[in-house]
Amino acid sequence: MSTAVPSVLFVCVHNAGRSQMAAAFLTHLTQGRVQVRSAGSAPADAVNPAVVEAMHEAGIDISAEIPKMLTTDAVRSSDVVITMGCGDACPIFPGKRYEDWQLDDPAGQGIDAVRPIRDEIETRVRALIAEITPAPEQA
Repeated sequence: MSTAVPSVLFVCVHNAGRSQMAAAFLTHLTQGRVQVRSAGSAPADAVNPAVVEAMHEAGIDISAEIPKMLTTDAVRSSDVVITMGCGDACPIFPGKRYEDWQLDDPAGQGIDAVRPIRDEIETRVRALIAEITPAPEQA
């Protein structure tokens, strides 16, 4: 079994909603057992305020996060790359695991529309954790 920490990159266009929520859930739920990055092909100036509010309701503060530009290095150094509506903007490297999560875009949406997107992302992140991290040792 590999002792290396798996790395995951979440990508969406603006890095202001879906990818930020996914990265926050993965960071929160794995507490350092997974290296987490998020980026966008055309980053926004700030994280969507309704997304910040929805994550706050889930007990996770992402108010200090800043959207980041997707780089080839970020993709190259990740084991798993999860795209969320960024189309062909994400470079493809052999040997990486790629998934495309079809999720509604929270851009321009109010908190009531963002909550179900947040909840779907949490469900998918929990499933991902089960796939990429070793089970805890049984005492």
